[in-house]
Amino acid sequence: MSGARGIKDLRADRTLVLALLGLLAALCWAYLLFRVGRLAAVGTGTAVHAAPYRAPELALLLALWVAVIAAMMLPAAAPSVLLYARVKRERRERWVVPCALALLSGELSVWCCGALAGALAGWLLHDAGALDETMAISHPTVGALMLVAAGIYQWTPAKHACLDNGRDPLAFVLTAWRGGVRGAFRMGVTDARYCTGCCWLLLALVLPAGVLNLPVIGGLIALILAEKQLPGGHLLACATGLGLVAWGTALLFP
Repeated sequence: MSGARGIKDLRADRTLVLALLGLLAALCWAYLLFRVGRLAAVGTGTAVHAAPYRAPELALLLALWVAVIAAMMLPAAAPSVLLYARVKRERRERWVVPCALALLSGELSVWCCGALAGALAGWLLHDAGALDETMAISHPTVGALMLVAAGIYQWTPAKHACLDNGRDPLAFVLTAWRGGVRGAFRMGVTDARYCTGCCWLLLALVLPAGVLNLPVIGGLIALILAEKQLPGGHLLACATGLGLVAWGTALLFP
């Protein structure tokens, strides 16, 4: 009887956590689609926010970057959050869902720091006149250099050490386990640091592509998930690195 109840609780936890993750992802994508619609309504042939950003525009830019990074990182972080909830239930600890939310909040805190860096970069580039009407870096050389840098990073030991952690969420949950809500938050911060360390230069490619370039964002999400989930994730990362370096070099020397 207790075994059947335990399975039922596990399923209930998984359903609720999945629903919360899905709701957060849906909110991010809804906001991105709304901003894309607003940009289309204004028209890409006119200068959008040509004047230097003020506080309201900066707040909107930060919200946009938070939505972009959260939308990109949520699918990669979902296995760790779900596995944490399952292990906590199997250990018969209390507050399974609140602690899972605390873990997710830890992830979000790191993503918000990344979003702040992206927003600051966008602010400086905009006020320097380096962004076009689609909020992409207008100078092709900068984009090419960023492609080369992202490609080289795909081969570094730091990239693959962080990728190892992301590819084995069970090992992370068991070795980094901390009890309580505060401990769950700290686990989320640690996991997000590994995830961000794995793909921060891939995330930075949003700058030359445009922060509202949804096809590029979708492609990066697919790449990040493939690196984490496919058996040859490390080989895929290296192959992608070669492709990015070749693409950037071709743009530098047409």
